[in-house]
Amino acid sequence: MRAVVQRVSEASVAVDGQVISSIGPGFLVLVGVREDDSESDGDYIGDKIANLRVFEDEARKMNLSLLDVGGEALIVSQFTLYGDCRKGRRPSFSESGSGESAKMLYESVCERVAESGIRVQTGNFGAMMEVRLVNDGPVTLLLDSRREF
Repeated sequence: MRAVVQRVSEASVAVDGQVISSIGPGFLVLVGVREDDSESDGDYIGDKIANLRVFEDEARKMNLSLLDVGGEALIVSQFTLYGDCRKGRRPSFSESGSGESAKMLYESVCERVAESGIRVQTGNFGAMMEVRLVNDGPVTLLLDSRREF
């Protein structure tokens, strides 16, 4: 499982021009599920999201987590995170998870983060979405449950 975590001052998701979710300060997280991911991959990503220390403390050091600052998380499914662009000009999505199992794993990440006490908003799994954000910093981090990067 992969995630792109962006520290934001605000973010929202719209479907068909209608905003369905929005947050204030916190994280916009794009989550990609690999075809052979399991619940343990979702647990790893969910725990990382909740506990990443990338918010500034009084000394202006990135030392505080979403939990520490009372931030929110907007978590959006993004199957293209497993797009392989190494050959040719058209990405291959053969490693991307799809269907009900990918949806369940995406939802388990959302639940894991929410269980930690963070307010979670979501996108609409499988829908064409418009994602808007104001990146704070900018701070953008990549997570991979297989620790490939």
